[in-house]
Amino acid sequence: MLRARYHAQGSLAAPADTADTLRLRDEVRQMKERIQVLERVITDNHKSVDLDREIERLRDR
Repeated sequence: MLRARYHAQGSLAAPADTADTLRLRDEVRQMKERIQVLERVITDNHKSVDLDREIERLRDR
């Protein structure tokens, strides 16, 4: 339906950004930033746990 609408106008361009579209884009951007932080925390925590295990292993020798 949308394709037919834009095709009839002679263009397949996306519709103009509405307030809702802009809000959703901002929300997606914020969520991506939060995911990056979570990935960093998980990665850093994993390295810390590995380091702790390695230290304990060396102590046990």
